[in-house]
Amino acid sequence: MKQGTSNRKVNEQAREVIASILLFEVSDPRLHMVTVTGCEVSYDRSACNVYYTCEPERYPEVEAAFEQARGHIRTLMAKKLSWRVAPELRFYRDSSVDAAEAVGKYIAEEKARRAVADKTIGEGEEF
Repeated sequence: MKQGTSNRKVNEQAREVIASILLFEVSDPRLHMVTVTGCEVSYDRSACNVYYTCEPERYPEVEAAFEQARGHIRTLMAKKLSWRVAPELRFYRDSSVDAAEAVGKYIAEEKARRAVADKTIGEGEEF
């Protein structure tokens, strides 16, 4: 979907406000160390998709915590923003961070494997 400059600003504003709320105003310990990676606000600002990431073993508990705190976060967000409506919040796990970590791990393993293979080949040859 093509985004204009104003829509990008709205998305970033929503991300900053939600991240600030999670950092300073939500006391649920399950939501500590959760990173908001992005937001997509609809053009009429009635809905906001919030993308987050955390440690993979914490995904189920963080999902439950967001489900429970959704209304409270929405209320706090409405107070901080001067929008006409408070958007409905939908929380989604951002799997791109996990995919990037998996690719990085694979590259490091492949690099180590090639270094061992090159060393083995180098030791076996005599000039």
